[in-house]
Amino acid sequence: MALKGNLRDFSTTQLLNLINLARKTGTLTIQGSEVANMAFREGKLIYAYVGEENDSHLANILQSSGKLSQEQAGIIQSHATGKSDKQLGHLLITAGYVTQNDIIQSVRQYVLDIVYKLFTWGEGIFRFDANKLPSRDHITIPIDLESVIMEGTRRLQEWEILQEELPDLSVSLRFTDQPDARLKNINLTVEEWRVVSFVNPRNSIQQIAKANNLSDFEIRRIVYGMLQAGLVEFVAPKKPAKVENETGRRRGKQPEQSPAAKRSVVVRLIDRIRGL
Repeated sequence: MALKGNLRDFSTTQLLNLINLARKTGTLTIQGSEVANMAFREGKLIYAYVGEENDSHLANILQSSGKLSQEQAGIIQSHATGKSDKQLGHLLITAGYVTQNDIIQSVRQYVLDIVYKLFTWGEGIFRFDANKLPSRDHITIPIDLESVIMEGTRRLQEWEILQEELPDLSVSLRFTDQPDARLKNINLTVEEWRVVSFVNPRNSIQQIAKANNLSDFEIRRIVYGMLQAGLVEFVAPKKPAKVENETGRRRGKQPEQSPAAKRSVVVRLIDRIRGL
């Protein structure tokens, strides 16, 4: 008989602790705002995906980790019909696109990102099906749950702090006139640069997150870091502008980003840093 329940009564942390201590083998499915699946073998996390299983295609995973460009991933995926992730991985290694270590690290990080996200879910129906495992065609990486639980707990605490510091994502941001001296050592990630390119009093934090496909946790963490660095500040919230489409229906305005936004932002930051 499958183990069933609600995250309100039994949290993700407690579920993973149980699976770890009992060295369980099977698949844990959690249905919340999305449907997440995690597979375990003898208490070790080996596989995870959210939504449709096809979304966890190896080409998509390698693209998200920066090992393949969007164009490369699209071409590879269109020519990989009928091939398993293991077969595709072998072909990509042979062709010199990626190394075996690239694939292992990318799949591992992809799985961990999914599981860490589940620690912030406060509600959802869960079900554990013993001995149910993904097919052998998938690439599975054994990961110790002790370290996952420790990091997930830390992120949950961080999530609670971020919610308290940034409770409202409808507010907008603008660059400060006199950035903090810490900008001398600024080192932004690719995701942070993408967020920076959308910083505009017309764009709410929520709109920026949607435009960059970032979760509430991810956008809060990035914005909080930018605020602490003295790079941006809040703008008083305004009602979103409305535009009239051809049929006369009204719709919310999309986030704005000029064609040269990234270049202009980089130039502005360099000028400000030089002036410190």
